[in-house]
Amino acid sequence: MERLTVRKRLAALLTGALLLGAALTSPASAQAPEPVTWTGTWGTAPTTVPRADTTAFHDQTIRQIVHTSIAGSALRIRLSNEFGKQPLEIGEVHVARRAPGTDEPTIDPATDRRLTFSGKSSVSIPAGAPALSDPVTLRVPARSDLVVSLHLPESTPGSTVNSFAAQRSYTAAGNVTGETRIEPQSVTERWYFLTGVSVRAAPTGPTAAGSSAAVARPTGPSGTGKASAAVALGDSITADTTLGTNHRWTDYLAQRLQGPGGPSRPVGVLNKGISGNRLLHDPNPPAGHPAEAYAAYFGESGLKRFDRDVAAQPGVRHVLVLLGVNDLGHPGIIAPLSEKVTGQDLIDGHRQLIARAHERGLRIYGATITPFKNDTLGFYTPENAEARRTFNDWLRTSGEYDGVIDFDAALRDPADPERLLAAYDSGDHLHTNDAGREAMARAVPLRFFK
Repeated sequence: MERLTVRKRLAALLTGALLLGAALTSPASAQAPEPVTWTGTWGTAPTTVPRADTTAFHDQTIRQIVHTSIAGSALRIRLSNEFGKQPLEIGEVHVARRAPGTDEPTIDPATDRRLTFSGKSSVSIPAGAPALSDPVTLRVPARSDLVVSLHLPESTPGSTVNSFAAQRSYTAAGNVTGETRIEPQSVTERWYFLTGVSVRAAPTGPTAAGSSAAVARPTGPSGTGKASAAVALGDSITADTTLGTNHRWTDYLAQRLQGPGGPSRPVGVLNKGISGNRLLHDPNPPAGHPAEAYAAYFGESGLKRFDRDVAAQPGVRHVLVLLGVNDLGHPGIIAPLSEKVTGQDLIDGHRQLIARAHERGLRIYGATITPFKNDTLGFYTPENAEARRTFNDWLRTSGEYDGVIDFDAALRDPADPERLLAAYDSGDHLHTNDAGREAMARAVPLRFFK
């Protein structure tokens, strides 16, 4: 009798376990909640600094302005100590929308949010590392200004920077990260330690540029579709804008993507242009050359920084590449002649970018090198012009990129195709003005993003 009772108990336990297992594996209970996805709405590329740059912060707040591309209902930021030699001590960080109708470093206090890192308001970022903030709920309109305020409580070298922001940043005494207005001690045109803002993205459409309704609607399978990011890898022609206007060609592209004919899903546009950047070589000024005082700001080569500045970006799906003119122009001017390149050298380097993008499942589009005849920097030679034509011909005809962006055709003077059209010329015959940057954005086929 005792054995029979034991057997019954064992049978009951086994039956209960089987029923529990069936419940746990049933479709209703096995369906996990869809993970939150993040998409870049703003980004920049960091560089190190030359020895001559001794900028440091001492118990100060840096208030920095960035311009979003797509809307979101929540955000997080990425800080970087990637070129630091010591831990980066951040005392406190706040983010807010800029006060409407002003170009001052004044915030809308109703939108002020204190950010945390792993639940803490302060963070120590090891040398060579980035740090990602915890998410914070904040309605972020598309194509709007955010204000990010960092308190640096200790003596902090300005070692990780984008020196060509063309956007004013402000330094104030003490911890004033949560103040509506600050009293600046100094103003700079750089971004320090801040390299990215990502959002829980909202749909595109006529109201996406500013409406709170546009920010509130969900994306994903039940909404208009998941957002993605397009990263522009380039040099000064990609980074350039008139100071404080957000007239980079990528800003104009973000506007087009949200207008008529744009994709149904949000596409963030991240500008990873660095003035002076090359595809194949890091900065390497000859000993004793004046460029030793500034060449470090030109950043690591496009091939070296691709994984960090492109492949690691949140939500990246598209890559737009405009690199090569500095590879042609720098040798013999601010780089050794031994680094002189041919059109075939550029082709081989771009093939590496294509392979690395495709390895990660990214779509990558190549841009033709724009004209620069008679430029004031001394880049133009008949040999460099021939190398440019060789590269552009390959790009247009090889089919190796997933698509071609023909900036050359959009900007050249029909009467002299080696020159920029005067209406698009900034004055140095190499860089574009605002009209030229807008023309570049129009040259990007919107079908790439559909």
